Amino acid sequence: MDISRVLVANRGEIALRVIKACRDLGIESVVAVSEADRESLPARMADRAVCIGPARSSESYLKIDAIIAAALGTKSNAVHPGYGFLAEEPEFAEACAKHGLRFIGPRADSIRQMGNKLAARSLASEYGIPVVPGSKKAANVNQALAAAEEVGLPVLLKAAAGGGGRGIKIVNEASELQRAFETSAAEARAAFGDETLYIERYLPNARHIEVQVLGDQFGSAIHVGERDCSLQRRYQKVVEEAPAYSIPDPLRKKIRKAAVTIAKNIRYENAGTVEFILDQDNSQFYFLEMNTRIQVEHPVTEMITGIDLVKEQISIADGQRLLFKEADIHFSGHAIECRITAESPQHGFRPYPGRIHEWRPPEGTDIRIDSHCFPGYSVPPFYDSLLAKLIVRGVDRKEAIGRMQQALAAFRVDGIDTTIPFLRFLLNQPDYLAGEVNTGWVENQLEQFAFNLRE
Repeated sequence: MDISRVLVANRGEIALRVIKACRDLGIESVVAVSEADRESLPARMADRAVCIGPARSSESYLKIDAIIAAALGTKSNAVHPGYGFLAEEPEFAEACAKHGLRFIGPRADSIRQMGNKLAARSLASEYGIPVVPGSKKAANVNQALAAAEEVGLPVLLKAAAGGGGRGIKIVNEASELQRAFETSAAEARAAFGDETLYIERYLPNARHIEVQVLGDQFGSAIHVGERDCSLQRRYQKVVEEAPAYSIPDPLRKKIRKAAVTIAKNIRYENAGTVEFILDQDNSQFYFLEMNTRIQVEHPVTEMITGIDLVKEQISIADGQRLLFKEADIHFSGHAIECRITAESPQHGFRPYPGRIHEWRPPEGTDIRIDSHCFPGYSVPPFYDSLLAKLIVRGVDRKEAIGRMQQALAAFRVDGIDTTIPFLRFLLNQPDYLAGEVNTGWVENQLEQFAFNLRE
């Protein structure tokens, strides 16, 4: 393997995840840390840690020049961006290439192609993949109103350069459009430096299905199964499962094939995820977007396939061919992931940084914990609130749910509030147990959860 030392340009659990993969492959790891993360677990576990700037991400984890300098200064010959921060910035991939560093991710042109939602929709349509009925660019409120009338209310206003749920607004009535347009444009401008908006039909009874794909530098592209990510709060995923449940096999095959079609046509390299919306009212699926990076929820795919996706990322970036074909992949059982965050669900999900006094994750067969936390760790207020990903596997969905319920009940955290109580509530609801949920289901449970707290 030509890659001998990887600079990990991220923090938290994903930085630790990459460090462990490097260790398994016999590759040295260097983690880039901000001043707030000097004493973090990734800093302790990596072969070396190098400080790239102050706590604020705009002065550290988002500074391309500082990360490139850290990679070159430590004689690293590859960079892993993780997810978030610079992972989907084509300029970062280009800067790595310019300085002779392997970028452990797709080519810059693939990131750019799929990063703009309007451009990605256009490509999907070109390849014969259905997209949600909608508009092209809505340059002003009048264009947005005309598009909404053509598509039919309710609609979604979305940012073309969007991600993470920012810039998305549901519009139920024409009278709401102007205010929603102004708010969405302002959010998009602040988050992405691009206020371009477009319209999509709002599908109230939809599930969020995503397909894991891998592609190499030789034109091969395969899928590694799909995940259900329908449980979301404010467009942020809360619980993910693999495989997607209650989907007829012919439909499942079509969704998987659509994802591979996109990956092959853009000659995608490395790990990526093609996301779809499944309208449960008519069993029609639509292309939503493509994430050109490793996903937070990748462990559920690993749990049912035995494939280490981060090792595959490194192997592909090293110039190696895919080691297996789709026919070689076997799916075993059902896996569920719960995202545990430093938020207080009993206080409106207020962020809850602070020092962890007790940290005792559950242990047992088919239980996995991906986390950078430990007793005494001080959760900083500067970053995403993700503390841990709790992943379980069962022979089927019923067993996996039971195992997750037990694991959440056994998880002990003291010193800060977490979302564990809310997750336990969700996983005990009859609708969830029956698989009768959609992308709006979690939001609809908030009032009942608050009522239970008052009892």
